[in-house]
Amino acid sequence: MRFAGKNFFLLLCCLAFMAGFIYRNLPMESLDHFYLSPPNKFSVSYWVDNNLTNKGSEEFADLLKLIDWPSPPSSITDFSLSTNPKECRYELMSPRSIYRVGETLEVLITAKDHYGRVKSYGGDFFQAKLHSQNIKAGVTGRVTDLNNGTYLATFLLPWEGEAQVNIRLIHSSEAVSVLKDKRESHPEKVYFNGYFHFNGSTEEKECNIELPGRDVCNYNEPVSGDTWQCLKPQKMPCHSLVYHSMGGYRTVTNSLEDSLLSGSVTAQKIKGAFTSIKIDPAIDSTGLTSRLQVCSPGQEPSQPSGFYYNDIWTLLVCLGRHFPSPSDARACLKGKDIHMFGDSTLRQWFEYLERFIPTLKRIDLHVNYQSGPLLAVDPDAGLVMRWRAHGNPLRTTKTMFSDLHYEAAHLYGIGGGPQTVVVFTLWAHFTSYPVSVYIQRLSRLRRAISSLLFRSPETTVLIKSANTGYKSIYGSDWLSLQLDLLLRAMFKGMAVTILDVWDMTSCHYLPDNIHPGAPVIRNEVDLMLSYICPR
Repeated sequence: MRFAGKNFFLLLCCLAFMAGFIYRNLPMESLDHFYLSPPNKFSVSYWVDNNLTNKGSEEFADLLKLIDWPSPPSSITDFSLSTNPKECRYELMSPRSIYRVGETLEVLITAKDHYGRVKSYGGDFFQAKLHSQNIKAGVTGRVTDLNNGTYLATFLLPWEGEAQVNIRLIHSSEAVSVLKDKRESHPEKVYFNGYFHFNGSTEEKECNIELPGRDVCNYNEPVSGDTWQCLKPQKMPCHSLVYHSMGGYRTVTNSLEDSLLSGSVTAQKIKGAFTSIKIDPAIDSTGLTSRLQVCSPGQEPSQPSGFYYNDIWTLLVCLGRHFPSPSDARACLKGKDIHMFGDSTLRQWFEYLERFIPTLKRIDLHVNYQSGPLLAVDPDAGLVMRWRAHGNPLRTTKTMFSDLHYEAAHLYGIGGGPQTVVVFTLWAHFTSYPVSVYIQRLSRLRRAISSLLFRSPETTVLIKSANTGYKSIYGSDWLSLQLDLLLRAMFKGMAVTILDVWDMTSCHYLPDNIHPGAPVIRNEVDLMLSYICPR
């Protein structure tokens, strides 16, 4: 009996091991069906990630429809036929003698070419804001393409007093067509370097997500499935890759395309038939924020998501909070284990909190600052805050290849829990690639977030949206907007929060900058803290 009992125990152990092995090695899309239920129409498409890697699938086609953009009816060969910001005009729709807080303002934009003729088709990329310099107020406008050369800009009127309309032509429809074509046809326009070291010798080779030809080294992340390639060195093995860096930019445009993207016609303010309006108090005194709920994951975004008044961002999605003193921010973050993954626009948040909270001290990990990882701790508050760059592609100075962790793979190593906060952003370094690359990357990240929330549903997951500031063939606001729409769709219906900084960077009085100024960063961090500490 003792021998039989021992064999029975060994059998149970073997069965348990086999069950665990099968679970760990099932395709992740199969695991999704065990514990996930699609919350909405779009999310159904994203649940089976394999479909998103198939460019011919219905799910992939649905995503492309989200970012569909009108194109010129024919290829342009004459720069003068493109939209000219100096000829464009806007006018007030249905002017009234009195405007009140909470109402909307409608402005009609007319696009014209360099001959002064009204365009007969749409596709121009305009950005609109309502602002007041005197009270440091601003709100974004929603621009609707009427597909006939005219556009309707709609503004919420959130404050009392004077307000000016500001409308800029960011890119003509012809320039957008160039951006779209080069994005899909020339992923090599941004390239990277890999540095191989072996037996005292070094070689430098070009690297990227994918390289033409077969004579390459393949680097596959075994957990997330992310891939990277480098041209194979002549005298060294592939595993001798030690460092990574940005390589450079290739010219992929001709002289006409350069003209369409030149500064004289990019991000230029257009003239209007009026300069400003006066806004009276609302008849209903309850206010725009009186019916808002406490900030929580999964809330539907509003249009606009908020507005500036006296340089303070008022959130219109939920009851946002502000943390004016270091002690306020420290109290919010007490006991938190914060993991940030992303680019330098998210590193700005790490840097702000490090400066703002004097008891939060950086630990020198002796790594490349641009890519991290960075670590700051406040032992008395039990606060640990980390930032690290997302995995390749990453435009950075020379850094250890082993220090670049793919964000999805790293997330599988985080236990999560009520004190864990995950913040990530993923867009700026993907603007030069075909959208299929970005969709597949988001699919892997979504899968990792789903797994994290399954094992630790009380984990706070925050996603920083894209922000404005890019103005070139390698990265423009139009390219960023396309990726931002995809990001929002991919995580819709999940218990995560999209922190909408697109609005915050597109209606502030500071000039456009991919790295926003201090007042914007302060409000962005307050937005993040509003979801970490909603009460």
